[in-house]
Amino acid sequence: MTGPTAGAAGPDRLAALQRIGLSWQPSGQAALRGPLLRLAEDCDRAFVCLASLWDAEEERHPASLPAARLQQAGYLRSFPHQATFVARLSPEEPNVDAFLDGPVIDEDGRVALSALSPVTEVLTPAACYHLYNGHQGEALDRPLYLTTRNTCFRQETHHVPLRRLSSFTMREIVCLGTVAETVTFLERARAALDLFFGLLDLDLEWLAATDPFFRPEDNPRHLLQRVQPVKHEATYGGDLAIASVNRHHDHFGSGFGLTRDGRAADSCCVAFGIERWLWAISDRHGLDPASWPALEDAAATVRAKLRGGTA
Repeated sequence: MTGPTAGAAGPDRLAALQRIGLSWQPSGQAALRGPLLRLAEDCDRAFVCLASLWDAEEERHPASLPAARLQQAGYLRSFPHQATFVARLSPEEPNVDAFLDGPVIDEDGRVALSALSPVTEVLTPAACYHLYNGHQGEALDRPLYLTTRNTCFRQETHHVPLRRLSSFTMREIVCLGTVAETVTFLERARAALDLFFGLLDLDLEWLAATDPFFRPEDNPRHLLQRVQPVKHEATYGGDLAIASVNRHHDHFGSGFGLTRDGRAADSCCVAFGIERWLWAISDRHGLDPASWPALEDAAATVRAKLRGGTA
């Protein structure tokens, strides 16, 4: 059962969210304060608690990745329409003077740029890319469990408050290991999430999905994902994916020179879109913070139930 506004983001819903801490920008970005910010932090602490099922090591990474490293996984050829690049003015004094001599901002609100430095960085498209990049070239003698949170950036055709944003917060839990180790991780992750959703009284449906490739009909990876689904999304209200489990096979192991037992490591991940969780919880349980579930307590219960199993 979902609330009366599930799937909608009309002016009444937006106004209600603003009263509990949302500041919405037309660029598709959300600022949080008050109850919604506290709920976002509660969500993230719960996800970190779930990550402790595997004693996943926390890492913190910057806002961008070297484009050359990101392309080792083929990102820019697969998702050029979603990439957000880091651009800077070329630092030569005449070029900076040319910028200052102009309007700086034109009448349409656009920056009137002079020459740019070479573009070598891409703003984070998904938090897990940093983990593969950060461990590039490592030879693993055991499965590696990692977790990280980052602000992610993607170009979108439209924006909806908390549901579809140009920048959003992603928490991920990643496993690198053998085929068997990654399959076991995903099975345990699905079981943990199903328990977690039940304790939160969130009615979610697992749906097979594909990554948003550019011209998917021409991309062999998209065709392979259609034939052998490797991405499943926990979907709220029929159309809002708030979490996903993803099996990468050895795609990132090969791209970043990560090995396990002498071969390219397999990898998989669990991803949570935190702003989408704010939508789902406030829609299912209402806008009064007193009615929101205790997320960290629910995650701790899941951990206690499953901790006896093998990672």
